Amino acid sequence: MTTGNKGNGQNHGNSLHAPPLPTLPFDLVTEILCWLPVKHLIQLRRVCKSWNSLISDDSKFAKRHLRLSISNQDHHHLILTPKATSDEFVLYDYRLSSIFSSESTPSVSQLWFPFIPIINGDSFGGFSTCHGIFCFGIDGSLALLCNPSIGKLKLLPPLKNICNLKTSYTLVYDPFIDNYKIIALSYNHTVNVHTLGTDYWKRIQDVPYHYHIHGLGILVGVFVGGTVNWLAYDSCSSSWVIVSLDLEKESYRRLLQPLEQFDPNIVFGELRGCLCILSSHHNLSDIWIMKEYGNEQSWTKLLSVPQTETHHGFLYPYTKPVYISEDDQVMLKRPEMGGFDLVVYDSITNTLKTLEIENLDGWMEPNIYVESLISPSC
Repeated sequence: MTTGNKGNGQNHGNSLHAPPLPTLPFDLVTEILCWLPVKHLIQLRRVCKSWNSLISDDSKFAKRHLRLSISNQDHHHLILTPKATSDEFVLYDYRLSSIFSSESTPSVSQLWFPFIPIINGDSFGGFSTCHGIFCFGIDGSLALLCNPSIGKLKLLPPLKNICNLKTSYTLVYDPFIDNYKIIALSYNHTVNVHTLGTDYWKRIQDVPYHYHIHGLGILVGVFVGGTVNWLAYDSCSSSWVIVSLDLEKESYRRLLQPLEQFDPNIVFGELRGCLCILSSHHNLSDIWIMKEYGNEQSWTKLLSVPQTETHHGFLYPYTKPVYISEDDQVMLKRPEMGGFDLVVYDSITNTLKTLEIENLDGWMEPNIYVESLISPSC
C-alpha cells in the first residue's frame, strides 16, 4: 500500500511538471535586438551575460544596429543647445519623428555631459557628429569625443605645434580602413589627422594657400562619400569653390558650386548624403544638392523656400538647412532676436510651421545625429 501510494504521488507530480519554455535561436535574438533603440538595449544588457556581451562588446552587432538605425527615422535625433542656466553642459535631444508628425510640441529629453566645461565661444573648435559619436573642439589644441547614447567619452591627444591657432575639428568615418578619423584644419591651413585607436596626430598636405576657407575656426568640414569638404574663395580664379580632401589619397581637388553670382549669405552643408548649398534672393531661399558627388553637372535645385518674418517683424534669410524628410519636408534655421527659430517647410502643401521650441542658444549649430552603440574609444 505504501509503495503504491508513492507511485501514485510521483505520477501525480510528473503530470503537473510544466514543459520547458520554447527558446529562440541566438541568431534570431540578435536580429530582433538590432531593431531596438539604444536606450532599450542598454537596459537589456542585464538580462543575461550573452546579451550583455553582444550589446556591449560585439563590434559586428554594433555595426549591424547602426546600419538599421540610419535607415530608421525613429532613431534620428535633433540636437540643440539651450541657454546656459548652470555650470553643467546640457544638450536638448528631440526625436525627429515627433517633429515631422502632427504633435504640437516635439518630445524632448536632455543629454548630460558632466565632464565637459562650458565652452568659451572664442575658443570653440566646432561640433560634428558621425554615427552617433559627437566631436567637440574644446580649444585650438584639444578635442573630445563622446557617444551620449552609451555614456562613453574620450579626450583626444593634444594637437601640437599650432601656436593656439583657431582650429576646426571634423569627425568622419573612413570607409577605406573601416575606422573613424578626426580632421583638424588650423587657421594657417595646416591639416592634421587623428585615427581612432592611435595616440598621435599625423600632419598631411596643407590646404593650398590660394584657397581661403569660409568660416575657418567656426565651421567644420562637410563629410560626404569618403571626402571632407569646405567652401573657399579661390584667389587664383577670383571665385567661390568647394575644396575637397580625399581621405584615401590625402590630396585635394576643387569642385565648382552652382551659383553664378556669389550670395554673401551662402550656407554650405549636407543633405541626404549629398553636398548642399543654401542661397537666398528675393525673399526666397534656394536649396541645391550635388546628386552625384564629384559631378559638377549634377547640381540640382531641390526646393525654393519662402522666407517668413520673425517674431519681431524682420525678414531674415535662413542660415542652415538642418534636415529634409523623405516627403520633402525641410527643417531650416532662422535667426531670431537673441537666438534662432527652427522652421519646417512642407513643399507639398507650401506651408511653413515654426517649431514650438524656446530658450535656444545659437553658440552651437543645430545638428542631426543617429543613436548608436559605436564606442569613441574603439
